[in-house]
Amino acid sequence: MRHLLDTRSLSRDEAILILDTAEEMAATQQREIKKLPTLRGKTVVNLFFEDSTRTRISFEAAAKRLSADVINFSAKGSSVSKGESLKDTAQTLQAIGADGVVIRHPASGAPAKLAASNWIDAGVLNAGDGTHEHPTQALLDAFTMRRRLFGGSGSAGQSGDASRGRDLDGVSVVIVGDIAHSRVARSNLWLLNALGAHVTFVAPETLLPYGARTWPVTVHHSFDTALREEQPDVVMMLRIQSERMHAAFFPNEREYARVWGLDGARLAGLGDRAIVMHPGPMNRGLEISSGAADSDRSTVLEQVANGVSVRMAALYLLLSGERTEQA
Repeated sequence: MRHLLDTRSLSRDEAILILDTAEEMAATQQREIKKLPTLRGKTVVNLFFEDSTRTRISFEAAAKRLSADVINFSAKGSSVSKGESLKDTAQTLQAIGADGVVIRHPASGAPAKLAASNWIDAGVLNAGDGTHEHPTQALLDAFTMRRRLFGGSGSAGQSGDASRGRDLDGVSVVIVGDIAHSRVARSNLWLLNALGAHVTFVAPETLLPYGARTWPVTVHHSFDTALREEQPDVVMMLRIQSERMHAAFFPNEREYARVWGLDGARLAGLGDRAIVMHPGPMNRGLEISSGAADSDRSTVLEQVANGVSVRMAALYLLLSGERTEQA
């Protein structure tokens, strides 16, 4: 792999390779000494133009566990806040010898622009760009689904041997909430389709992206109807991204929680093996109740733990060999 920019261009085999490599990485994390020498001598730069906690820390932990040198770069307090362009920032990273760049940017397409330029000779990994995609979040979500649905309990401390090599053929995934502003929803849609899952979006019309009905997805406005008709194996709740909203997209928070929130009654009505996911951070009491977030069905903390293994796999596949193949 040369870069990891999206899931839409990933084939089934490429996706399964990443997920199976993540299983190998997860196995090493059960040892007393968790570090691997794989990326010793490599430099990974976390280039974050947007605030992040889980993703940035997860990538930092993943790179360090592969023995890479890590440089954390935040736009706040840097030359970017003084008007420096992405090109000039990239050329600075080139000058210091970056081998891999993990980039989060508010502009959709910024990672692809960086990867396609001649500004820097480094593998580029998209950690979220605007409302476009967030590929490693979708990969860690799929990794968590495989482990929970096919690999025993799937907790972070358990082996995922039974899930190796598996796709998600026939799995029903219902994604609920702020689809319009969610790069997580888009990345999950393309990846889950490649892995054979059936995806359903549930949202008010105002929170559906333009053109969503032309995508390979079933669309519902009623959460209760979707639960009844789709019989989901996975219910993924999305955060209301108020920071990206510049208008009123629903009447009020109480109404949203009543119509589109995962509460105790909806949780109790799920099938026996159904799991509850959320990419975080959660707005408890809005898109998800505390009871649902803390229930045995919830995979929220597993997703965080699994994120390190998945990001280790992505960095390994991008940076461990000669980057001659275009992806």
